[in-house]
Amino acid sequence: MKNICVYGLGAIGGLMAARLARAGVSVNAVARGATLTAVRKHGLELRHHSGGQSVVERYPIEAAQDPRDLGPQDLVIIAVKATGLEGVARQIAPLLGPDTTVLSAMNGVPWWFFHGMAPHLGALHLNSVDPGGTVSRAIAPDRVVGCVTHLSATTPAAGVVQQVAGNRIIVGEPSGGADTQRCRQVVDLLTRAEFDVETCPSIQREIWFKLWGNMTVNPLSALTGATGDRIVSDDYVRAFMSRCMVEAAAIGDRLGLPIEADPETRHAVTRQLGAFRTSMLQDMEAGKPVELDALVSVVVEMAHQLQVPVPQIETLLGLARLKARVAGLYPDAP
Repeated sequence: MKNICVYGLGAIGGLMAARLARAGVSVNAVARGATLTAVRKHGLELRHHSGGQSVVERYPIEAAQDPRDLGPQDLVIIAVKATGLEGVARQIAPLLGPDTTVLSAMNGVPWWFFHGMAPHLGALHLNSVDPGGTVSRAIAPDRVVGCVTHLSATTPAAGVVQQVAGNRIIVGEPSGGADTQRCRQVVDLLTRAEFDVETCPSIQREIWFKLWGNMTVNPLSALTGATGDRIVSDDYVRAFMSRCMVEAAAIGDRLGLPIEADPETRHAVTRQLGAFRTSMLQDMEAGKPVELDALVSVVVEMAHQLQVPVPQIETLLGLARLKARVAGLYPDAP
């Protein structure tokens, strides 16, 4: 894979692009606004700590707003917010040649989630993340290699990425396993960038497990303005989270994606992260659209299709959706 494009230079996309560039990979990117201007003028800046010292590095990135300026790629890494995926679907065609692989590095449940799973699940459609099938038509699921990132980064300024914590990336084929040429190529590429790369027998299971924790703490932080440690320290709130997680685990059982941990174990992990501000809270405070559909709406949609009762998650979705609508960060009901 020689022609690599990162679609979206936010925190995770920017981190992946910078690390690939540091490894000597020629990286293209689709960006816009102040980020595009900064990267064209100064390169992509990566800030991190090494040996107890603060390090600042800059890397040249071929950045464009219009994918037509970049042309077909061997690999496209989609790293936008879920709220921007429809826009990507409308514009991505010039990047996709007949053999282009798409690496999905996004939060929540992706549009291709049921691809390669049991036949009765393949007939399900998730309108929350793929309205009317528009994303699947633009980015065919059979192009996709799945990815779960356990990375933490921020964007303190346009064209600047601050690496915070985490270095783990999990990769797998939607149909199961990772023993395909394209998956091995993706693993090799990310390993060159010095990420801790793992493969797995079921990438959907890894996605579901990550979502199992994020689907509660993210919207609750947006509702309350509280950091993660304060959310799990409140007994009543933590109990509500646990009830939501039990419902989500029941959905996972129906999907063949069992959750083997218990909610309290997951809460302990959240507590260890300290006073962190979730991405949804940061979006609320910045006046940006929130990723509610990919994290919560899609879970309710799955539950309804599978006929799994989820009254607690429905309550969580209703409250978070109303909060976001009042703030003008989520569309009103049609």
